[in-house]
Amino acid sequence: MVTQFRVRLYLLALLVLAGFSLLVYRLYQIQVVEHEKYAARVPGSKFESVRIPGIRGEIRDRNGITLVDSTPNYELRLDLRELVNAYLKDNETLPKYTWERFDSYGQRQKKTETDIVKIFEETAFKGLQDLGLLADYSASSMRVHYRSTRGVVPFTYRRDLSFKEFARFAENNIGIPGVTVTRTGRRRYLYDSLASHILGYMNLADIDQVPKEKRDEFNYYVGDDYGVMGVEKTMDHYLQGKPGKLVIEKDEKGKIVGEVSRTSAMPGSDVFLTIDARLQAVTEQSLRKVGRGAAVVIDPQTGDILSIASVPSFNPNVFIPEVSVNDWKRYTEDPTSPMFSRAVNPYAPGSTCKIPIALAGCLSDSWKYRFACGGGAHYGNKFMKCWSSGHGSVDVSSAIKVSCNGFFYRYANHTGIRNIQTMTNLLGMGRKTGIKITGENPGNIPNPEWLRMQGLLWSDAFTALVSIGQGATEASPLQMASVTASASNGGRVYRPRIIKKVVEKNGEIVWEEPPELKADLTKEGITAEQIEVVKRGMWRVVNEGGGTAGRAKSDFTVLSGKTGTAQTANPVQPTNAWFIAFAPYDEPRYAVCVFVENGNSGGGAASPIAKNIIDNAILMEQGREIEVTAIPEAIGRTDRVMSVTFDSSSLDAFVLADEDAESAVDVAAFVPESLQERNYRPMNGVLASPTIKPNTDSRGQVGGMNARPKPAFRPFQWLKRKNQR
Repeated sequence: MVTQFRVRLYLLALLVLAGFSLLVYRLYQIQVVEHEKYAARVPGSKFESVRIPGIRGEIRDRNGITLVDSTPNYELRLDLRELVNAYLKDNETLPKYTWERFDSYGQRQKKTETDIVKIFEETAFKGLQDLGLLADYSASSMRVHYRSTRGVVPFTYRRDLSFKEFARFAENNIGIPGVTVTRTGRRRYLYDSLASHILGYMNLADIDQVPKEKRDEFNYYVGDDYGVMGVEKTMDHYLQGKPGKLVIEKDEKGKIVGEVSRTSAMPGSDVFLTIDARLQAVTEQSLRKVGRGAAVVIDPQTGDILSIASVPSFNPNVFIPEVSVNDWKRYTEDPTSPMFSRAVNPYAPGSTCKIPIALAGCLSDSWKYRFACGGGAHYGNKFMKCWSSGHGSVDVSSAIKVSCNGFFYRYANHTGIRNIQTMTNLLGMGRKTGIKITGENPGNIPNPEWLRMQGLLWSDAFTALVSIGQGATEASPLQMASVTASASNGGRVYRPRIIKKVVEKNGEIVWEEPPELKADLTKEGITAEQIEVVKRGMWRVVNEGGGTAGRAKSDFTVLSGKTGTAQTANPVQPTNAWFIAFAPYDEPRYAVCVFVENGNSGGGAASPIAKNIIDNAILMEQGREIEVTAIPEAIGRTDRVMSVTFDSSSLDAFVLADEDAESAVDVAAFVPESLQERNYRPMNGVLASPTIKPNTDSRGQVGGMNARPKPAFRPFQWLKRKNQR
């Protein structure tokens, strides 16, 4: 009996021991041998990487004045994938949303997708409401964002958090799923519309521009804002900072537990321009005397662009971080085209083109001869007039002074279109200058080959049209400022440049663009004596009686120039006015071109602006202080500009000086109808599409639902207030 009991006890003990052995073995298998397999199945902590964009570099003028920087900004972002996971923890299925689209055949299709807006409302909405951080948003934009990125890129719910709101979130956030607040850099144009066409504007990051292999390096890819116009675009690769990397830990509920590691982002390089912010301000303020126009100032000794302006203008800050629908509509539907830079786009240059024609005559013996004005010249059975009834027999210097068309018709045909083509090529006309801003147009200097492509044959009449900058002849204010610089400095043709250098934050120069001499007319068979004849003619335009720009004579320097009044094919806007100038006469430091759209004459509408710019530049050299301040955008006008003045005197005081101003010549009879439309300028050119802020839809109107956030508990705060009493 006892023996039987003991056997049963031993068997039971053996079974228990075997069971424990099997359990221990299984635990060993799960926890040691197959640990990684089962650890992957069990919810727990996980680590995710986030790309941190670098702060964008600054844009400065030649003297180091900062024009553009990045100021701290706080954004509230939603991790839409995390919101979906949080929703699934309390629900078995995801809500659906049905929408319609048209396929490539125009057929209406219904599509069903995850209702990400409903998920947001049921997971994060309440927490944001309690913190008072709700704001109106576009629910449709959230849907499109999730549809296109599947949540890989966080959705920026708010870009306008104040520091107070940021601090409130950081202090009170107890783990709202999928919601983070981050510090970013917000682009800031310190002087509003100053140099707007040079600087350009920014767009928000676009994930579609990032290669997939780059995106796959991070769990969450936060891209860089990028430039789409002006220097912001052309120097974007230098301005963009080097990204950093943040690794965060999340618990099994998807809430952020803490920061594992951080590699700090590095700021971008600073770009130094060749422009002088003070002179840029003077140029823009001077140009505001007219409703539409452009002005360029170049250093003849280096090719540096000291200022370049176009009116009307725009405010780049309007595009940061997104431009509203109304503002974009206001800019693009404005008939005066504020986004269009007239400084780098071509127009018929009128009689300012007589300077390169005069230089072309030095490639032959034309410059030696006198030619009769004759009040114009016959071509076929038509008579092409001079703007005056007749100037008699004049030489090239006198012809420049009085802007005699009759002389230049004969002078140009004696010189020959091939010599004219050679000279204009040397001076950079009819091609882009290569300036590092967007939107430049090369213009056109007609020649027999070009005209043949239009189905027409060349004749002496076309050469005559080129000589007075009419017909299909086109040049930009930038090109004509460069021509003026070359004529004034003895024939050296520098490539215009607007970027001086690129500097890292530690002071290291990573890129520098030295002055580039493209051509030297004295090495092309032209003598210094011949160039001096042309220069002297420009001096006589301003400083001798009977010149076409007597109003440009300066009390501070020796200013020389050439007027231009160009007929257009637009009956509402019959003429445009030009004036090119340089100063001082010996060793000039400023070459200027002013263009006034719908100006009556170069002498009356454009030359006073150039004079004001040069006078202020000289006075700055002599110690005048000019403060650079923010200026509002210039508003365009379409009125005809008859005359401009910069002092308190009545315009009647300038009537005598304006009597010698040249007028436009009607050459429409000599311009084939197929070429006349070239004189109409495009309203806006090709504009880069900005990031447009979507309007709030009915589903996204939630800003009024915020709770009043409770103040954080602060021990002894009552004692502090009591002591203050």
